[in-house]
Amino acid sequence: MRRLVFAVFLVLGLTPAMSASAAPVTVVVGTQFTDVSGGLIHAHGGGVLKVGSFYYWFGENRNPDSTFRAVSVWRSTDLRTWEFRNNVLTQSSAAELQRANIERPKVIFNATTGQYVMWMHKENGSDYSEARAAVAVSSTVDGAYSYLGSFRPLGFMSRDITLFRDDNGTAYMISAANENADLHVYRLTAAYTAVAAQVQRLWPGSWREAPALFKRGSTYFLLTSGATGWAPNQQKYATATSVEGAWSGLSNVGDSTAFGSQAAYVLQVGDAYLYMADRWAGAWGGPVNDSRYVWLPLRFPTATTMSMAYARDLTIDTAAGTITPNGSGHDRLTVRHSGKCVDVRDGSASDGAAVIQFTCNGGDNQQWRIQSVSGGYVQVVAKNSGRCLDVTSGSTADGASVIQWACGTGANQQWTPQDAGDGFVRLVARHSGKCLDLPSSSQADNVQFKQYPCNGGTNQQFQRTAL
Repeated sequence: MRRLVFAVFLVLGLTPAMSASAAPVTVVVGTQFTDVSGGLIHAHGGGVLKVGSFYYWFGENRNPDSTFRAVSVWRSTDLRTWEFRNNVLTQSSAAELQRANIERPKVIFNATTGQYVMWMHKENGSDYSEARAAVAVSSTVDGAYSYLGSFRPLGFMSRDITLFRDDNGTAYMISAANENADLHVYRLTAAYTAVAAQVQRLWPGSWREAPALFKRGSTYFLLTSGATGWAPNQQKYATATSVEGAWSGLSNVGDSTAFGSQAAYVLQVGDAYLYMADRWAGAWGGPVNDSRYVWLPLRFPTATTMSMAYARDLTIDTAAGTITPNGSGHDRLTVRHSGKCVDVRDGSASDGAAVIQFTCNGGDNQQWRIQSVSGGYVQVVAKNSGRCLDVTSGSTADGASVIQWACGTGANQQWTPQDAGDGFVRLVARHSGKCLDLPSSSQADNVQFKQYPCNGGTNQQFQRTAL
């Protein structure tokens, strides 16, 4: 019977997991994704378009030097089981794409022309001096796209972009302009392939990028990040009753680093809204294709307000249109010899604050997000501050102090969790090969952690408890 069912799926052009009646699935937050063939999904800075029962996920697929390789597309019915479909735009699609940077591709459908229209940010592959928008079209969602060229909209610089098709069929492109100091909102022509007019210049001098526009009920939400390169930052949103109308001021959403992410797209799934973001590998010195995906449900306390909390994983039911977060995504680290918790002294959010042991009390300064980075290492991020567990000044000396510091690319903020047996782990600093340690096996509150050679002591062992 199983073989017969599989044969029926093949006749229909589907895999078993691509059934139109998709079952609920679990998606882990902050990981790389693989498709049904086991290949890594490179759809960074991307967007999703639903066609029939399928969600098509387009995004950046980069070369090892982070230049443009392709805009690639995968499809799924359940948002976890992805099938690779095509590299819809490649280096051979146009002469100016042979060496380029193509970022944040977004696709919408034009019902009048029957064309799928892609907009993206285009650079020359050597520097960021071009600041151009580019357009490509296709008669099929996952077929080869014909490249129409690149330009500066109405003469303005254009970097991070998004596309939005309104209920009445009017389409808009939003892009970072003026060296990212401003956001411009453009109404597109009827064919969606050119700019008809600039309708808004939002928050001049506010340095916003990574726009993601969506509509909920009668309210339009525009989510953006600050412009801090690869480093994550506080994301903010604004609301309006019309794309072209007056927009509100900016309000914070999520924590101070958007849980180590930058928005790419917001996808509506039934009555739920899914924040789709990248945890950029450039933030720890890795290539773009080592980036992770951070997907989280958005919540709406009122019709015009939005909130977002972290989670360990999500249960997504596309048939029911629900997204349920599971767990806080943070861990408590308990020292084996003392039973006390790894803690940021006084709950400080400042760089340089001491990391200590203290009686466990459930505070945010005793909760840690352990996120994977390239090479099998992790960063250990304090919930209360968004800062990383760090060895002072990158010292390799015995007894160097352990503090929190803004997360960066340093190997002194990267750790190897090693199995110490009996459910405990050691944390070994990448730059020094030394272990997170409590001097003299102290059991007192407020003792600062140091690094020392790994020796098997219980003062170098930690129990990790998911919260």
